Amino acid sequence: MPKKRSGGGLSPTQQAAKFLGVSVLAGAVLAGIALPAVGALGLAAKGSVESFDELPANLKTPPLSQRTSILDADGGQIATVYSRDRTVVPLKDMSPYVQKAIVAIEDSRFYEHGAVDLKGVLRALNKNARSGEVAQGASTLTQQYVKNVFVEEAGDDPTKVAQATQQTIGRKIRELKYAIQVEEELGKKKILENYLNITFFGQQAYGVEAAARRYFSKSAKDLNVQEAALLAGIVQSPSRYDPVNDEAEATKRRNIVLRRMAEVGDISRAQAAEAMKAPLGLKVSKPRNGCITAVKGAGFFCDYVREVFLTDPVFGKSRKARAKIWNQGGLTIRTTMDPQAQDAAQRSIKDHVYKSDDVATAATVVQPGTGKILAMGQSRPYGFKKNETQINLSVDQSMGGGMGYQPGSTFKPIVAAAALEDGMPSNKVYSSPYRMAYPSPVSACDGKTWQNDRSNPARLENENESEVGPYDMKEATAKSVNTYYVQMISDIGICPVTTMAKKMGVVRADGDKMPQVPSIALGTQEMSPLTMANAYATFASRGMYCTPVAIESVSQRVGDASKKLEVPKSTCSRAMSEETADTINGLLKGVVEDGTGSKAGLDGRPSAGKTGTTDERYAAWFVGYTPNMAGAVWVGDPAHKRKMVNITIGGRSHSKVFGGEVPGPIWRDMMSGALEGKPVERFNDVHIPDGIDRDRGDGDDGGDGGRDDGNNGDNGGDDGFIGGLVGGNNNGGGGGEPFPTPSFSIPEGFFRGQDNGGSNGNGSGGRFG
Repeated sequence: MPKKRSGGGLSPTQQAAKFLGVSVLAGAVLAGIALPAVGALGLAAKGSVESFDELPANLKTPPLSQRTSILDADGGQIATVYSRDRTVVPLKDMSPYVQKAIVAIEDSRFYEHGAVDLKGVLRALNKNARSGEVAQGASTLTQQYVKNVFVEEAGDDPTKVAQATQQTIGRKIRELKYAIQVEEELGKKKILENYLNITFFGQQAYGVEAAARRYFSKSAKDLNVQEAALLAGIVQSPSRYDPVNDEAEATKRRNIVLRRMAEVGDISRAQAAEAMKAPLGLKVSKPRNGCITAVKGAGFFCDYVREVFLTDPVFGKSRKARAKIWNQGGLTIRTTMDPQAQDAAQRSIKDHVYKSDDVATAATVVQPGTGKILAMGQSRPYGFKKNETQINLSVDQSMGGGMGYQPGSTFKPIVAAAALEDGMPSNKVYSSPYRMAYPSPVSACDGKTWQNDRSNPARLENENESEVGPYDMKEATAKSVNTYYVQMISDIGICPVTTMAKKMGVVRADGDKMPQVPSIALGTQEMSPLTMANAYATFASRGMYCTPVAIESVSQRVGDASKKLEVPKSTCSRAMSEETADTINGLLKGVVEDGTGSKAGLDGRPSAGKTGTTDERYAAWFVGYTPNMAGAVWVGDPAHKRKMVNITIGGRSHSKVFGGEVPGPIWRDMMSGALEGKPVERFNDVHIPDGIDRDRGDGDDGGDGGRDDGNNGDNGGDDGFIGGLVGGNNNGGGGGEPFPTPSFSIPEGFFRGQDNGGSNGNGSGGRFG
């Protein structure tokens, strides 16, 4: 059963209590005790009524909760959110009819009496006594306003609401004292203005402006006489006189108000008669509250903004304090969302992945050098129906996201950046066999080492058997060679990699620490798209990492005033040298030019990026950037159950899904639209020398010019690594498949790479190109 709110109908018990309260109050007034100067009331019921003089002198009026507007970077509205739908307006912006109607029906002597209407009390007492029930109330408009203040202060706490509306003599006396104070301090016009802004009109509408827009889709200043009368009539009992659910009852109540307006001389009897013949003329606007109403598919971005507000200490010392500001509302929040980029992201997502598909996609775009989040979208809309979700697939768990997804080979550039910062030359060559055991031992942080299990060593392999070394950094990155990058992290140690990841803001989506295992080089740790997009923005900005931000400015309206609130600022710091970033940019340009990300390349402007496909094809990625935008696209099953094999996505069939095929084109179309009309910026090119002779042949028989793969089947993995560039049988080889074909699997149900591979925690995880 819904709780009774201000203006709600009274039960028989409540009517009796009100009748008693009016009677006692009338007696008190008649006894000359209605003024503060008289002193104690002396009403005998012990504990039920406080001494009049002992009541607090000042009524604390909390700021009225209002709707909050969330805007994009251009000032366009994304969504409206509120705990109570209210827009505070001055009296001059309310129709004179609605002012007269509310006074006529609720307190016709409002301008003649003080805080309490003695004649009204006596008249009500006499009429109620003769009828044996509460046929007429005695509260003035000022007293009703005070009660509404109590209700507003109670918020949505049912216990406090009950206390604020309880039919007791004590509450009536408190109400009276505060009404006297309000009359002295505000005056009649301000009281009427406040009353019309605070009172509840049903259908989630608080205040006359929200009510006018809810029932008639117009402003309160444009209400005609019959519309004003309808709204004034609702106040007494919003549920009983709800015109949406009971038109006949609402019409009768409206006509009572019109008749009363004629009786007190606000309108003529002819006007009243004509207005009573008119239909209600409803033009109902449905309540539009919350991020579910966001435009441009920005519901999840809207939700992220809310999470930022509730979690960032800049908005208050505690979450409770921040929530109070948020619920109070009246905020205008201008965000960093670029409408062009958001449109492009949602358009591309819709073209490539359907919301009813077995898998989903999430995409995020950020601005290098500022950390501004420009776009955030996903294929499963914000909602509660089938194929909808409230989980933001683009962000970390602490910000309303899930557990994250293994980024696969999109993590490899972070390993390369750590190696370059450690002094490794950009033309470094490793033997890179097709299959090998993880080298051991490998140094980790705090003087620790990682050891492979000698009895059952964890192994890894490349994406197909044609990928055998030797490789240098440029070719290994373009082809996403797993064994190359594992040899690299084993060479420099794990700690430089986890340190670099931290500098670039790369953390696990669930908040856990990054484990000290070499398999992290292959992207075994679950990340969010926002994390990966912002990390790659570090490369685009030549090594400067900036924390992500979603809010540009916040202003709050309190009463007639507006004030600016402090907002979180992006903090930028150098994660790597410009030379290292420029080198990574050169390496990743090769990925989109002639590597695994060729389908993601942009026409007419330089771009760089990296593909990623995880074990068992639970996830596929493309993360890329230009000098002025960086974006990440993930495709997969959020529940980590559906492998992307023999699957239809966006109406297209795929025998196998990988980063260059599905996420790559999504990224290309998204970034092309987001960058349209933007300046074409170029990377700072650096020369990356070849580490090996690139004129070698690729004979099928492994003859002259063929490669020595450094291994001999399943048992030769270590030989290739330890023996260097020779050893094992020839596998010179023809060209591999045009796209990666992962073949090394992890057990069903495996979620986190560090758990696979025995006690070493060095799982193969998601690590393919």
